[in-house]
Amino acid sequence: MAEKITTYRFDCLDQTLSQLNQEDCTIIAGGTDVMVLHKSRRGVPPKIPKPVVFIDHFSELKRVYQNHKDLHIGTCCTYSELLEDPLIPIPLKNAIKTIAAPAIRNRGTLGGNICNASPAGDTLPLLYVYNTKLLLRSVNGDRVVAISDFIQGPRRVQRHHNEMLIEIILPSVLEEGSHVVFEKVGNRNADAIAKVSFAGYIRLNGFRIKDVRFAFGAVGPTMVRSIDIEKKLLGLTIPLADADIAQIVAAFDKIIKPIDDQRSTALYRKTVALNLLRYFLCMKQYQSN
Repeated sequence: MAEKITTYRFDCLDQTLSQLNQEDCTIIAGGTDVMVLHKSRRGVPPKIPKPVVFIDHFSELKRVYQNHKDLHIGTCCTYSELLEDPLIPIPLKNAIKTIAAPAIRNRGTLGGNICNASPAGDTLPLLYVYNTKLLLRSVNGDRVVAISDFIQGPRRVQRHHNEMLIEIILPSVLEEGSHVVFEKVGNRNADAIAKVSFAGYIRLNGFRIKDVRFAFGAVGPTMVRSIDIEKKLLGLTIPLADADIAQIVAAFDKIIKPIDDQRSTALYRKTVALNLLRYFLCMKQYQSN
C-alpha cells in the first residue's frame, strides 16, 4: 500500500502562511520539479517526506504588473502564461521557449525554476543580469532579497520554512536603452537540459557603455557572475577593442569552473561559455530589450 501524504489546499494565502508557520511543508505550484525530485520506480507514487501545500490556485500569485520601471511577476505564473503576457521582455520569452515541452510549460512556474535552484535553470542567467529581487512573505511580514543571495547552491535557497516566494521583481527592466542576449546550448533547441547557458546585458549612452552584466549557467554550482569584471568595461565605447575583449574573456576563464557529467565535459562547457561571451562582446549592434 502506498504511503499517505498529508496535503493542504487553503482558500486564502494567509491560511497557507499560517500553516507554513506551524509545519515544515513542501510547497507545490506546478510540481514539475518536485515530482521529478521525489520520483520512484515506474508505477509507484512519489515519496514526498513532508506534508504538501498547494499554492497554484491563488490569483494574487499569478499577477504580472508594472510599478514605475520595475516589472513584478507572480511566483505561480506558468511559463505559458508568461509567453502570452505583453509586459514580459522578449529575451525572457526566448528563454522560456527553450524550456521542456508545451505540457511542462503549461504547469511549470517561474517561481519554481528559482526555488529549484538548478545550476542549469533556463531562466536564471537572465534573472541574474536583470538584477532580480525576490519578495518573500511569512506571518512575520515581507522581506526582499537579491536572487544572487537567495540561491546558494544546487537545490539550496535562502528561504525559511515558514516563508513563501510571492513575487519576482525585475528592477528597471522596462528602462529604454538596454539590450539583452540569451543563449542556451543543449542537445536540442527545447526539451533539453542546458549544457551551457549565457545571458548578456548592456546599456549604452550613445556608443559608450553605461552598464553591462554577464551570467553563465551550468558552469558552476550557481550562476557565474562577476561585478568586478563587469566594471572593467564601464565607460568604454562600442565596438570594443580586441585587447579589451581579450582581457574580459581571460578574466572569466579564471572563474568559470564547470564539471564533467553525463550531459557534457568541463572542457566543452568552458570553451562554449567563453565563445558566447566573446561573441556578445564583439557585437557592433544590439537588439532592443
